[in-house]
Amino acid sequence: MTRMLYVSAVGSLMYVMVCTRPDLSQALSMISRYMRDPGKDHWEVVKWVLRYIKGTMDVGLVFKKDSTSKHECIRYINSDYAGDLDKRRSTTGYVFTLSQAPVSWRSILQSTIALSTTEAEYVAMTEVMKETI
Repeated sequence: MTRMLYVSAVGSLMYVMVCTRPDLSQALSMISRYMRDPGKDHWEVVKWVLRYIKGTMDVGLVFKKDSTSKHECIRYINSDYAGDLDKRRSTTGYVFTLSQAPVSWRSILQSTIALSTTEAEYVAMTEVMKETI
């Protein structure tokens, strides 16, 4: 039963993340890895995320017309090197903004093990180029 409650809580948090809260993507990426066998520490992280949301209820995506800014799509990309302590894989993260508001974002564990920080960055850039196309 506890596992089902954990899965339900993480699923609800993912819905909130996808719709309005890209700032939750890294935390949810980490806690969703333990859906099969969550422990007490994983529940503590879920409660921490819920407290974070409660404290930042006034934070969200805002789309507004601004005649002074250029209407261009800007990409921000980053990766870490071997940040996953279990499998030594790197994480790719990116966000696309349009008129200063995020429109597409992702934080994902890379499918291969990078041998250097440069390789991790190249893999991240490849993911972003696929999203761009």
